[in-house]
Amino acid sequence: MKVKIDTEDFENKGDKHFSIKKTPTKIKCFYDHDDHYNDLMTQFREEMDNLQSMMYAHNKYGLLIIFQAMDAAGKDGTIKHVLSGVNPSGVNVISFKKPSVVELKHDYLWRTNFALPQRGTITIFNRSYYEEVLVVKVHPELLEKSELMPDDLIKDQEKVFVQRYSDICNHEKYLTHNGFVILKFFLNVSKEEQGGRLIERIEDKSKNWKFEEQDINERGYWKDYMKAYEDCINETSSKHAPWYIIPADDKKNMRLIVSKIIISKIKDLDICYPITDENRQKELLNFIDVIKKQDGDEK
Repeated sequence: MKVKIDTEDFENKGDKHFSIKKTPTKIKCFYDHDDHYNDLMTQFREEMDNLQSMMYAHNKYGLLIIFQAMDAAGKDGTIKHVLSGVNPSGVNVISFKKPSVVELKHDYLWRTNFALPQRGTITIFNRSYYEEVLVVKVHPELLEKSELMPDDLIKDQEKVFVQRYSDICNHEKYLTHNGFVILKFFLNVSKEEQGGRLIERIEDKSKNWKFEEQDINERGYWKDYMKAYEDCINETSSKHAPWYIIPADDKKNMRLIVSKIIISKIKDLDICYPITDENRQKELLNFIDVIKKQDGDEK
């Protein structure tokens, strides 16, 4: 079963200006009905699992996948549905919450550096170092009150964020130069859809645990966040670490698009299973007799 999803439709390599107002939060569905969606997701999971197994065996590339979005945009659900079929030994999911006291005593990349992927594996960041140019830009008082930055370094706050954009770009370039591929997803949900999902978390008792009052407080800064995301994507999109802006009002469609992009990116890598030479193959064949003899000795 095939579906035509052009990944370049959602990609920003820094060669075009990103306008959040002109970017749709919902597009025509790539699935016809629920059964069609389920069939496509099953196909994508199997394909992703096979590709990740090859990447694991090849053991030279690592894949870092970053998800950024407003609350209730579907980060957790997307990670769960898209990566659920991949061998757990090759995937690691890290959710970055409010920085701890220990983390705040270090530079802002410190806590994410500890969680970067190993070669052959996929690591997913649910939020990331990008919070430092999103949440902190919307609430710049955090620079002084929480992050303990020296006064002389935060006098010019505009300069702080220009420097951080540059630092992040250099960080991602460094990772790329060392064989680590970076995929960055912005799940673009509308304010109306987000509001409906937050209300659902209140009305549905089984989802009450997901609701936090802080989500409502941050929603009051919606315009500021949209401006922060727009600036962030325009300043940190690059050929080696592009942003993918995914319409997020339809969760199923969003998951299909994300799956296709991840699969396409791994397919682009020059990976294969290790090839056994003729001499080694002969050695391995000899072990068959050893195994059979061991089985016979047990009888």
